[in-house]
Amino acid sequence: MDILRNERDEILKAAERFCKSELEHDPSGHDWWHIHRVVQMADRMAREENADSFICALAALLHDVADEKLNESKESGLRKVQDWLEGQAMAEEERSHVLEIISTMSYNAGANPPMRTIEGKVVQDADRLDAIGAIAIARTFVYAGWKGHPIHDPNLPPRESMTPGEYRHDKSTAINHFHEKLLKLKDRVNTPSARRIAEERHRYMEQYVERFYEEWEGRI
Repeated sequence: MDILRNERDEILKAAERFCKSELEHDPSGHDWWHIHRVVQMADRMAREENADSFICALAALLHDVADEKLNESKESGLRKVQDWLEGQAMAEEERSHVLEIISTMSYNAGANPPMRTIEGKVVQDADRLDAIGAIAIARTFVYAGWKGHPIHDPNLPPRESMTPGEYRHDKSTAINHFHEKLLKLKDRVNTPSARRIAEERHRYMEQYVERFYEEWEGRI
């Protein structure tokens, strides 16, 4: 058991180095510190939900290395992670599980199917919780700036529905992103532990958006 624990610790340390080498200087809000927060939250929820903490931590560390926003394509991102996993001393079943989580956990305009395993649910929830609340507000404006989107444009209303391609590539605004994704996430988390955290963070974010519109119109 100690040998297995040591091997897993070494894999997680290697994954951290790999992730940092890929994302440490990311300007889009998907940088190393985002990963760090997701790993910490996934570890917390894995204990609460009786999930495999190793699988959760490894998938959390690698999930944005494969993100199609940060790669030429979804396929090239997943291939990068798969190549790295194949160099690690771990069971093929574990590799497949991590790749399955990473390939299906993104929001993708709400089009992806539900996560199959408790580990997938935990990692998806940990990632989504970083898109709800105070830090999520900061990340939204960082991401909008990276994409070249304005803060707000009253002539560009939030989209009620969209394809994954439209979600990725069409013009939007920082404030629209709250309506198109972030304010929907509270009802899309999987686990009881995530729902408790999401409720309070969601309220904070709603208050921010309400305040934004009040200031925009010069009412306060």
